[in-house]
Amino acid sequence: MTVAVSRRFAGAATALAALLAITSPAQAHLIGTRLGDFYSGALHPTTDINDVVLWLALGALAGSLGAQRGRWLVILFPLGLAIGFFLTATFGLSIGGNATDAALIGTLGLLLAAGLRLPAPLLGLAGLSLAVMRGMANASGLEAVTNVPLFAAGLVCAGYATITLVMALVIAFRRAEVGRATAWRGIALRALGGWIAAIGLMMIGFTLAGPGSA
Repeated sequence: MTVAVSRRFAGAATALAALLAITSPAQAHLIGTRLGDFYSGALHPTTDINDVVLWLALGALAGSLGAQRGRWLVILFPLGLAIGFFLTATFGLSIGGNATDAALIGTLGLLLAAGLRLPAPLLGLAGLSLAVMRGMANASGLEAVTNVPLFAAGLVCAGYATITLVMALVIAFRRAEVGRATAWRGIALRALGGWIAAIGLMMIGFTLAGPGSA
């Protein structure tokens, strides 16, 4: 009796293992089909140095101004990405270019280096405008088989996460600045702004020099 039960259990286990082996690849393929474009949209900004530097620079600038002034970017930046993306994906609109992006990088770096206290409405307008431009730039990478809503959702989520995390890190970094002993924190952020501005200036030089300058 025990031997028969053991054989039946072994047979059932083998059948279950075979079923899982058959269905697992199918499920993995189904998930990849449904969510692959979402991940593509979320990771696409990392393939462009303009997105990487601009997003980080904007988040650092907003964080340096404090949560009260920068909090609206948490909403406005993802919203701008969505607006710009669908303007290009639907109507084919496009503005800006490498020179414009380089100038924006330099401007954000100079603002951070100078420690200017931008008012919240001006910061929000600048962040929204920049996001619209970068949303348009990311939409230019679409292919005919791309699921546009999923790609856009991934891009918007990436923008929200990046701006929120960078702002939070900078705010936490500056919050500990209470006296002369910790004044180096503000100096460090201004130095970061100087490096960002330098990157923007170099990119402007490369853009103006053109591909045949080498």
